[in-house]
Amino acid sequence: MKTGKTDQIPVFLLTGFLGAGKTTLLNRMLENPDLHDTALIINEFGLVPVDHDLVREGQEQPVVTTTGCICCTVGSDPRSSLDQLLHGRRDGSLPQFSRVIVETTGLADPAPIINSLIPGGMSALSLRDHAVARAFRLSGVITVVDVEGIGAVLDSHPESLRQIAFADHVVLSRTDVAPAGDWPEKLRAINPGLRIHVGADPAFQSAALLRPGSYSAFGKGEGIEAWLAAEAKHDSGHGHGGHFHDLNRHGNVVAIPLTRDDPVNERALRQFLVRLTSTPGNGLLRIKGLVALQDDPSSPALVHAVQHRLYPVTRLDAWPHGAALSRLVIIGTNLDEGAIRAEFDALSSKPQPFFTMAFQAFKQHGRPSG
Repeated sequence: MKTGKTDQIPVFLLTGFLGAGKTTLLNRMLENPDLHDTALIINEFGLVPVDHDLVREGQEQPVVTTTGCICCTVGSDPRSSLDQLLHGRRDGSLPQFSRVIVETTGLADPAPIINSLIPGGMSALSLRDHAVARAFRLSGVITVVDVEGIGAVLDSHPESLRQIAFADHVVLSRTDVAPAGDWPEKLRAINPGLRIHVGADPAFQSAALLRPGSYSAFGKGEGIEAWLAAEAKHDSGHGHGGHFHDLNRHGNVVAIPLTRDDPVNERALRQFLVRLTSTPGNGLLRIKGLVALQDDPSSPALVHAVQHRLYPVTRLDAWPHGAALSRLVIIGTNLDEGAIRAEFDALSSKPQPFFTMAFQAFKQHGRPSG
């Protein structure tokens, strides 16, 4: 395979804060038959992977999954994942591909990831890095923005601002339930070079986000090039200190991975989720996962919550990749991990009576106001 600059494989970074709708957009892209030859790198926060189960990739699609925030965990350098794809492409163990999409965890700061993929960014430390630099080029950064929740997110999580500041494209999600309002103007105040799309617009073509080119920080606002230069100087582990021992933590945000191999009653699961999403002050950011239910364990329940918005539980036709193991990831800032684990482990085949739930909530949180 040639690896000159004229035939480098384009890489696209897909980012956006927790629950913004990255996987939904990725699935929409993969539905396009013109994009069937797309390789995926799916980065997940926490040690129990869930996101890769929610991507409807084709059977022949090359996929690399990494755990731990890709922007700050030693060994999660995207160049390592690209090297895996490159070797598989060369030795025939993977099908040929024409582009790569890197879907990052919602907590990822894009600056160090971009620096690892652009000329003049992070230093090449090995022959592997040089080979990846010759074979791939960063072509674009795509950020998904949930218009319903982005205001609160920007106030509390600086990663979300950088995800917008470094983007070429922003795709607005949840405009079907919350109007975009003046968010396009506010986002362009952060990044004047943004091309803004409305995901729910029937005219929106997701394939237009994946046009080959070369990523440039030019025109994206003041401070962007300085941020990249600062990242290149220290290459430090953002939030993790570069250690593997705590891949379920990013700064003050913690991922609580939950697994069990026995099916549960659907109503009991719903009560557990309602308690999680309705507990005041618990700093909940995201719940996602697949759970086996008693009525039909072969058809897993898809669980999805963003902050305190709990979405209806839906059912999949079958377990992805044949892995029939219930797995949830709870992400937040002030979570009582011990209590959450104990409650999940104690989920019985029968739901609790309402008065029992109310009494437990009263003991833990006191009488609700209002």
